[in-house]
Amino acid sequence: MRAMNRRTFLRGAIGGAAVAVALPPLEAMLGVNGDAFADGEPLPTRFGVWFWGNGVRPDQWTPTGTGSNWTPSAELAPLAGVKPYVSVVTGCEIKSGTHPHHSGMTGIMTGAPLFQVGTVRDTIVSTFARPSVDQLAAEAFAGQTPFRSLELGITHFRGTDEGTTFQHLSHNGPNNPNPAEFAATSLYARLFGQDLTRRVNLARTSALDAVSGQIQGLRLRVGGRDRQRLEQHFDSVRSLERRLAGEGPMCAPPQAPTSNHPDIEGREQIEAKNQVMSELLALALACDLTRAFSVQFSTAGSGVIIWQAGARNSLHQICHDEALPQPTVHAATIFTMERLADFLATLRGTPEGDGNVLDRCSILCTTELSDGWRHSNQEFPIVIAGKGGGRLKGGIHYRSGNRENTSKAVLTALRGAGIEAASFGHESGRATESLGALEA
Repeated sequence: MRAMNRRTFLRGAIGGAAVAVALPPLEAMLGVNGDAFADGEPLPTRFGVWFWGNGVRPDQWTPTGTGSNWTPSAELAPLAGVKPYVSVVTGCEIKSGTHPHHSGMTGIMTGAPLFQVGTVRDTIVSTFARPSVDQLAAEAFAGQTPFRSLELGITHFRGTDEGTTFQHLSHNGPNNPNPAEFAATSLYARLFGQDLTRRVNLARTSALDAVSGQIQGLRLRVGGRDRQRLEQHFDSVRSLERRLAGEGPMCAPPQAPTSNHPDIEGREQIEAKNQVMSELLALALACDLTRAFSVQFSTAGSGVIIWQAGARNSLHQICHDEALPQPTVHAATIFTMERLADFLATLRGTPEGDGNVLDRCSILCTTELSDGWRHSNQEFPIVIAGKGGGRLKGGIHYRSGNRENTSKAVLTALRGAGIEAASFGHESGRATESLGALEA
């Protein structure tokens, strides 16, 4: 049987709107071992960032034990189910500045000092002086996928007027952010080329309907295992369509045609939105629509109200006001790590070649400071997730004994995605060495 082109798309139209359904890697596209395409090109690796705001409770974050023999702490316990895929880095610090929130955010994302735009009240307005690390990856992967990068947002922006540093994660440079997409239906439309603003009824009409004839022909061309993989892929697409239409139990019906996961009695539906966005991104990665992405779970200094953790006020304010040991902040961090675990489990559950999508990802998971109470940039919380196509070990706790530069961890994540970066960062934040203990 002739090998299938790995760039195969099924194309059609619904109501005059173009539809393109991408396919995951099938056996018909792969070599005999399933670890590369039939033409010898390796399966793609990706780089991503998963970010949350306001730090952690350091005394509840650091694991016990180091190397491969470690036990997750209370706040890392939600990641136990994906432990072989995650490495924890502790004991490092931001070297490029100490201004609360601002320097940690720009330091971890660019390895450079902040760019001050002005002042406001008793603080500053800042932006990124350099491109963020996800955009360095996007540049390295440029031209290989339909989308240069994807930026997703989960919780509402409830921040302050302190510049793009406090509102956006991905940046091309000063005051030039890549705003995250917060609407699941808009992300779906962007990925699959379907204009949902025309009010296509997803409960009755599927993108798959527009290419049904091609699907039938494809089923006849491939072997039994590929047919099973296709059915799983198409079931995932159809399930997402139904849930975005309000049929599924995890999605609240929209209050307006353009709304997504609306608040219920003022409460954000964070779990449902996080899961749907995770599944959409997993599909996009499996179909090689992009190799660079960022997920902004919450912004720097986020005012998100994690009501699921018992919060009645913004997390940023609770970090300042709640007495030690800050049980609400602790519970909010556990809730956040549960959402990260859901995201990673979704990637792990998406088959690809001889493994899964998480096998071929390198994901920097981090925040903008150690803890919101002290605004410290020491003991910076970092998790590197994924196996990087065999470049990363996974399942390691690396403990720095001499307050190493966080840029070393970022450089490790870049190289884990197959990006041959000689260094990461600038000036005092520059690193030329990665963390070899995490590399395979």
